[in-house]
Amino acid sequence: MLAAALVGVLAFGGEQFAMSDADRAMYAEMLENNPADMDVESGSELLDEYADGDEGLAKFLGVSEDALPAYIAGFPRYIEKLGMVVGLGQTLQALMADNGHKPLALKSEDMFSMLAYTKSIANGENINIDVKANKQMKEAYALGDEVFNTERGGRGLSCMSCHSPDVIGTILRTQPLPDLGSKENKTAATWPAYRMTKSSMRTLQRRFQGCMNNALLAVIPLGSKEMVALEVYVTEKAKGREIAIPGLKR
Repeated sequence: MLAAALVGVLAFGGEQFAMSDADRAMYAEMLENNPADMDVESGSELLDEYADGDEGLAKFLGVSEDALPAYIAGFPRYIEKLGMVVGLGQTLQALMADNGHKPLALKSEDMFSMLAYTKSIANGENINIDVKANKQMKEAYALGDEVFNTERGGRGLSCMSCHSPDVIGTILRTQPLPDLGSKENKTAATWPAYRMTKSSMRTLQRRFQGCMNNALLAVIPLGSKEMVALEVYVTEKAKGREIAIPGLKR
């Protein structure tokens, strides 16, 4: 019943809500000159300042610099020294604290930039998250599945409400709703990304929050157990896809 009602709402108006020709032209131009490239460069400088760059990050994670790209492609993951499953943002916060710095807030622009650079280290690698690697990852995936599918709020919406087979491809806010389980799905491989509608860099977890706001749902905090679990669940659906940071989103 909910899916049928949502299809009716999303399908109303059809092409009139699709991306305009002007937006398509802007998107094409930004693909060649992504404004977020500057954020990635800034993030590299910030990682140098707070953590001795790639070398410091690799040392903190207990891997060689040569192995760092493939290791980053496995996030979110369980980090034994932190005792939990974490995303890259929380890992950077822990690294900053370990180096005697006050960690940047997960929602800060500087953190978005540093996270984007860190994820870009894995550009060209395929997402290799392993949700069966250990007990902690299995639990995180199960929780993410629950968060994704649980109906919340007065209208009983969930993430699945916009990503079920019944509504995939329907236009919502000028964009077709993607099939997160398809071979073409690159969602987790292309965030952090520059959002044209926000004129700024955003992370995947921040995008989740935007969806929750739009659906009038209680917003799950960045870096929380539930939010990281949701990232684990969505990232697993893009396993094997090539990482390309920064992405570009409408």
